[in-house]
Amino acid sequence: MSTTYICRISFIIIFLLNHILLSAQTNSKQINPLLTYGDASEVAMSNDRLSRIDSICLQEIKVGNIPGAVALVARRGKVVYHKAFGTASADPARLLNKDNIFRLASQTKAITSTGLMMLWEQGLFRLDDPISKYIPEFSNSKVLDTVYPDGSLQTIPALREITIRHLLTHTSGIGYGIIDGDSRMQKIYYDAGIIDLFTTQPITIADNIKKLAVLPLHHHPGDKFTYGESIDVVGYLIEIFSGMPLEKYLRKHIFEPLDMHDTWFYIPASIEDRLVSVQTNKDGQWIDYPTTFYDPDYPKEGAKTYFSGGAGLSGTALDYAKFLQMYLNEGEYNGTRLLSRNTVRIIMANHIGESWESFPNAYHGLAFKVQSEEGVTTGDIHSAGTFMWGGYFNSQYFADPQEEIIGIIIKQTRDTDNDDTQWKFPIIVMQSIDD
Repeated sequence: MSTTYICRISFIIIFLLNHILLSAQTNSKQINPLLTYGDASEVAMSNDRLSRIDSICLQEIKVGNIPGAVALVARRGKVVYHKAFGTASADPARLLNKDNIFRLASQTKAITSTGLMMLWEQGLFRLDDPISKYIPEFSNSKVLDTVYPDGSLQTIPALREITIRHLLTHTSGIGYGIIDGDSRMQKIYYDAGIIDLFTTQPITIADNIKKLAVLPLHHHPGDKFTYGESIDVVGYLIEIFSGMPLEKYLRKHIFEPLDMHDTWFYIPASIEDRLVSVQTNKDGQWIDYPTTFYDPDYPKEGAKTYFSGGAGLSGTALDYAKFLQMYLNEGEYNGTRLLSRNTVRIIMANHIGESWESFPNAYHGLAFKVQSEEGVTTGDIHSAGTFMWGGYFNSQYFADPQEEIIGIIIKQTRDTDNDDTQWKFPIIVMQSIDD
């Protein structure tokens, strides 16, 4: 076989792959308009009742539970509430604005999972494929059994291989290192140099995941829900399947189509001044959070080479609302289809079976925690099918397909435990419906 023929075949393969990736999002005959601002009365909500969000935010700031917050409510494609309260840093003169940029932390997970499902729609893999098929380092996974006083480990062979579905549902057995609930895993990950969230160091996803792959698992894949770096592995799979860095893939196929121009792994210098500081309360005063196992300046400093699919994005409340609105539109936004209606249905289905301790009255789909019918009967405020999650720096969101409502409240704090906006905000949003 001639060299010219081989080169020609290689070119054709590359061309076809590029063509596939260019069509990850497509034009749609369904055209739901851009998320726009409107009055609550236009979408059967009460302005008076929505104003109770002001009260709960101002109260929590007054008693010192949060330094500030940005809250957003949208219904039927209209943003009917979007306000900022409090301060953006320890400097009391620096007030929060609606367009301030927050570290989204685990809110990144749903976006990364969506990116992978867009590739699944192209027939590039099966959900129950073992990940070792694409990342050989995950072959022959082991489960942690015993850690001896001298630090040596005893492991047992995993009963089954980790699949892509296990990653998306956090049932892979992969842990979270320094923020893991198991101190043994904390040390194992630390000793191996695993990056948990984000970093200013010159490291790539491939570097981190290949080190992670040889470490023991919490449990046999599929046996339990364990929050960890599974979605960082998903981010690496996106790079493998797409041939693109994760940041470029998400920008081309999610952020640009959804007009999410303020969402980044590393923030451009032109908008750095909009980044909110992580704060903590010390002796009754809010101070900027110090560098610990992560650098709070990571979105704007450092090597800017590590794209954490599980926790690395920063962005605004409005940008995230556009992402959630795409899901409420069953995969389409402003004439661009990112996911088919059927794929959205699959993502929202119960992929973990019976309700586990981690999800009372809810279950996990392929990107979100989802409210179950049982949760509604026990008095939960959300409609069945409502999908939700939050972030490490104290942010929460939900989207209710039945009521066509989005609720987002974002703060930027650590080591604070008394923030009542976490549970009050969704109640206030849902009681504002005035059909």
